[in-house]
Amino acid sequence: MEAEFVDITPENLAREHLCCIIRQKPHPGVDAKRAWLAQRLEEGHIFRKLNARECVFIEYAPLETAWIPVTGDGFYYIYCLWVQGAPKGHGYGGKLMKSCIEDARAHGKSGVCMLGAVKQKAWLSDQSFAVKYGFEVVDTAGEYELLALSFDGRKPQFTPGAKRQTIESRDLVVYYDDQCPYIPQRIEKLREYCAAHEIPADFVHITTAEQAKALPCVFNNWAVFYGGRFTTVNQIDGAALEKTMRR
Repeated sequence: MEAEFVDITPENLAREHLCCIIRQKPHPGVDAKRAWLAQRLEEGHIFRKLNARECVFIEYAPLETAWIPVTGDGFYYIYCLWVQGAPKGHGYGGKLMKSCIEDARAHGKSGVCMLGAVKQKAWLSDQSFAVKYGFEVVDTAGEYELLALSFDGRKPQFTPGAKRQTIESRDLVVYYDDQCPYIPQRIEKLREYCAAHEIPADFVHITTAEQAKALPCVFNNWAVFYGGRFTTVNQIDGAALEKTMRR
């Protein structure tokens, strides 16, 4: 791996910048992310970043322990691949993607996969970028797609639950975990909005991989239901909720 990148390890986790554009210190989301990562690193989770205080990183994990409703043997799952701000245009995204693919080959994996959608979603990595590296659609769940680069012909797939996309509750239901540093504040603000506007809501904190893999929808750290139907993996605010309710 090139010296310009560094992997988060148990030894440097407390001091390394976690890349998201958050300057506040301390920050509840960053603290929650560090605690979440401390446990995931033991499972082979990789957080690789530019060795600078910039938003340039890739985050992936063995599919078997990844917190997503996808199954398959021998794959890495990419949660996030982001290059934002001034570092864009320097080839960092390609270097990070190549490092993940090389890592998968070196560890005898069947390939690499990631979540996409028919229409690009705000909180998902750019699937058109992944296609340039040989990723292709191997499964679908409504408007969402599972993209994979397979080395041996094997293919991961969404769980049956991920394709169901319905629940009994007609209220707003948000499933979330602690992977993304933005989530705690978004949950807090959405709770406050729902309380102020008397909108019935249930916020379900996912705390294990088993819970994530059993969810009734696609999930990448956040998933929203309204009216009994799955609506989005985007991290919504009050304005976006109002649009959802009017549909």
